[in-house]
Amino acid sequence: MVHQGIVLGHIISKQGIEVDKAKVELIVKLPFPRNVKGVRQFLGHARFYKRFIKDFSKLARPLCELLVKDAKFIWDDRCQRSFEELKLFLTTAPIVRAPNWQLLFEVMCDASDFAIGVVLGQREDEKPYVIYYVSKTLNEAQRNYTTTEKELLAVVFALDKFRAYVVGSFIVVFTNNSALKYLLTKQDAKTRLIRWILLLQEFNLQIKDKK
Repeated sequence: MVHQGIVLGHIISKQGIEVDKAKVELIVKLPFPRNVKGVRQFLGHARFYKRFIKDFSKLARPLCELLVKDAKFIWDDRCQRSFEELKLFLTTAPIVRAPNWQLLFEVMCDASDFAIGVVLGQREDEKPYVIYYVSKTLNEAQRNYTTTEKELLAVVFALDKFRAYVVGSFIVVFTNNSALKYLLTKQDAKTRLIRWILLLQEFNLQIKDKK
């Protein structure tokens, strides 16, 4: 009987889904990039497994900045640290699990000045486990949002990314900002926030402060 197999670069077993360690070892052995082409190739390999890496966009930001049009290629300490941290997270990537449709879903949301990160997970026998990590960097307009707006953006981003999993299911959403709970009942919110709130109302969710 076959207990595990490799499918599209992932190891599938009864424990869940994990990275193909042979492929990761090849990525880890890559020398640091000396030009934009090298950065693009490394990020392409790393992005293949980004669902396993919490806050991937935040970690990769210094490298992504080198890919901006007309950016000067300067490999500094930030780039080296980003390069090494991504390799480390690849080698320590957790096993993620397929969803159990009998259990409620939990979504963890976090926002910083320049990125948002979200996690889809569940609990079984009081033990949490991860289904998916997703993150993105904020554009210039989004970086000017208030803290509450960034937190709400993270929730909207999460529900959009995880819609196929959570639509029609009960969801508990954890954020760093308890003001979000009250924002949903505001009558004088900005047009953008009203649009987001209407989107959230499509889902059966409860918002909790993860503090």
